[in-house]
Amino acid sequence: MYQANLTKTQRQYIKKALHIQERKRKYDLRGVWNGIFYLVKTGCQWHMLPSDFPKRQLLYYYYRKWSELLDFDLLLNELHEEVRSKRGQNKEPAVGIIDSQSVHWGNNCSLNGIDGNKKVKGIKKHVFVDKNGFLIAVMVTVAHIADCRAAYLLMRTLKALCSGVQVILADGGYRG
Repeated sequence: MYQANLTKTQRQYIKKALHIQERKRKYDLRGVWNGIFYLVKTGCQWHMLPSDFPKRQLLYYYYRKWSELLDFDLLLNELHEEVRSKRGQNKEPAVGIIDSQSVHWGNNCSLNGIDGNKKVKGIKKHVFVDKNGFLIAVMVTVAHIADCRAAYLLMRTLKALCSGVQVILADGGYRG
């Protein structure tokens, strides 16, 4: 028994959200889910999984399959909508918050720049969250790109993703 193991209620929620049909399987999906959640929670490598989980090849097969079908994104979206509705909010986010962070990037082979304001050589990540702190979008640029330019590109992408956002809060770096 691991802390990352799913409860019966959590397994039922996943089955309902992803429309997983009951059928006879060679391997129980409970073990597969527990193995994937163990990997995500602990950050261990595939070959270092404890032996009481299904084989790592099987876990990796399901992980790749569900990732390509965007099942994890669908599940996360369903959970976000449920939390918002329990808090008395609309299911779609109405308020968004954008901010950036400059990060040192020592990789000389990739692109990087210098953020003149913070005196950081590296990259800059722009994060867009809703008012609950749920991640909506992330964009990474070289550090010398101004926040307002990156915000313009990010907003064009967000326009297609979530048109329900009506208010965007940002700091002074995004003016213009």
